[in-house]
Amino acid sequence: MEQTVPKMLRKTAADFPEIAAQMSKNKEGVFEPVTYRELYTLALDFAAGLLNLQVKRGEPVGLISDNRKEWFQADMGIMAIGAVDVPRGCDATLIDLETILSFTECRVCIAENSAQVHKIVSLKEKLPALKTLITFDEPTEDALEATKAAGFALLTFNDIIKNGQTWRIEHKGEVEAELEKGQWNDLACIIFTSGTTGTPKGVELTHGNFLTQLDELQERIMINPGERALSVLPVWHVFEREVEYVIAIQAGTLCYSKPIGSILLADFLKVNPTLLPAVPRVFEAVYDGILRKMRKTGGIVYAMFKFFVSVAIAHSRMQRKMFNQNPCFTRYYTAAWWIAYLIPWLLLWPLKLLGNVLVFRKIKAMLGTNFRAGIAGGGAYPKNIDEFFWAIGVNVVEGYGLTETAPVISVRPIAAPIFGNVGSPIRGVKARIVDPEDGYVLKRGQFGAIQISGGTVMRGYYKRPDLTQKVMTVDGWFDTGDLGLMTIHDEIVIKGRKKDTIVLRGGENVEPVPIEQKLNESRYIKQAVVVGQDQRYLGALILVDEDEIKNYAAENGIQYESYEALLASEDILKLYDAEINSLVAPKNGFKMFERVNKFALITKPFEVGVELSAKQEIMRYRLAEIYKTQIEQIFTEE
Repeated sequence: MEQTVPKMLRKTAADFPEIAAQMSKNKEGVFEPVTYRELYTLALDFAAGLLNLQVKRGEPVGLISDNRKEWFQADMGIMAIGAVDVPRGCDATLIDLETILSFTECRVCIAENSAQVHKIVSLKEKLPALKTLITFDEPTEDALEATKAAGFALLTFNDIIKNGQTWRIEHKGEVEAELEKGQWNDLACIIFTSGTTGTPKGVELTHGNFLTQLDELQERIMINPGERALSVLPVWHVFEREVEYVIAIQAGTLCYSKPIGSILLADFLKVNPTLLPAVPRVFEAVYDGILRKMRKTGGIVYAMFKFFVSVAIAHSRMQRKMFNQNPCFTRYYTAAWWIAYLIPWLLLWPLKLLGNVLVFRKIKAMLGTNFRAGIAGGGAYPKNIDEFFWAIGVNVVEGYGLTETAPVISVRPIAAPIFGNVGSPIRGVKARIVDPEDGYVLKRGQFGAIQISGGTVMRGYYKRPDLTQKVMTVDGWFDTGDLGLMTIHDEIVIKGRKKDTIVLRGGENVEPVPIEQKLNESRYIKQAVVVGQDQRYLGALILVDEDEIKNYAAENGIQYESYEALLASEDILKLYDAEINSLVAPKNGFKMFERVNKFALITKPFEVGVELSAKQEIMRYRLAEIYKTQIEQIFTEE
């Protein structure tokens, strides 16, 4: 295994120089290729351009951009000279940018376009270290004027490439020498996981963290040289970043698209990909699109669709039990399942084949002729979506990981997936389940907290040893904050989270505490608890301030028979809706995905040992059990 990520790219470029590494659309919407030889050369030219700007080994470089071919080229160039990229997407708020760029003291920052330039320039007084901006797109006149007025140097990506080409002629072999110095434990990037409305946590990831995964991931997520994968996710998230490295080490081709239904399906037809790595919401959108189309068609077509899907699901459930394709926590009862299911399984087989001919084949045709698998990561993959695609013969494998584990802990192998879990830990990574209260290691099948050790675990949180200490055990294991159990074959089954961070289905990480603190400012709210793990949107449990609500009712002449009837009244529900929407809003620094869509009012005060820990902290995983009915109602689609 190579010692750094750019050295890995160098090997792929040497072995497969003329295979397309990247494909992206030109202005006419036609996909154009960049070969591995060209990609490697561009990375070295960009690296040389940075050396020309006096960028040093170990120096952080801001990288504020969404996914595009230049991102990967710049990323490789930064790491090639031992510098450290600090990535974020274009949806970064001013507070995000201020925190990230000031905390890391970036002297050089890449900004995708003029809009990002303006945002960074507006923070000039708070970023004393920043001197140079680099844009991927050509800057507008007002962006040029703004940077000049702020005293920043402004260069384009093409400027850096040209300067780097000249520098390499004048300093022969020096870029290559810098690349050669790179070591396994060198810092590769600093990724900030929490929004700046929470505690900023810069995860320090080394080249070794990324490369550890590439050993076995090539076996579980296979792609042949020249086969294509659609790239649709924000690359500053570590999941997409590692996906791109998995593709590159196998000389696959990255094709840049967007997670928008019409664009994605059109690009499927254009590039005929083998793999689609995406967050669960993308697969959910494909599923919803299929259902909408069938319902709209109606009649016998819709009736046939429902019938054959139900047959396929029933047949798949039997088959999984008969062929040991479900998670197992004690021992298999294969013979018993064969006795029980053999005849109905055989009877349903012809109907499933017919369903494939009449219905499922048309659905699969939308994914092209080369499609091998989807990889779902960044959030929980809903069971009903998992079951649907499994039944109709579209392979989607679920993976598990965190930014702190760079990110892959486990993933179902494409060749032999087991339903309802996220696979066993990859080589170089170990997992264990411990009691959430006392930390004792539990046996297979016992529910507890998931802890990880191995080569993918981060170096630590940037400049925050206190936060690092909180998530590392005394014997060197990383506490994921997730809850689950392990099968007899070490496959991990996720059951929830005990830590605060909420991950939505779109992969967005939300820190609930700042939202809760804002909601608690309302005089009508005693305590707010934000919920939404693995859901499309956020909801909230609202502990009502009884005195204030009764006062409000008296002041506004609201008549009611009982307190419960008052809380269920339209007047009170409208009051809370207005309070929540006013407090959790962009004007207060919150992003769109941090908005609380629905809520449930509760009246029982929280107690120590029930909802609260001895430290008076909310035990979120307990609330999920106590208020299960209310939470389900919040996320019931109307």
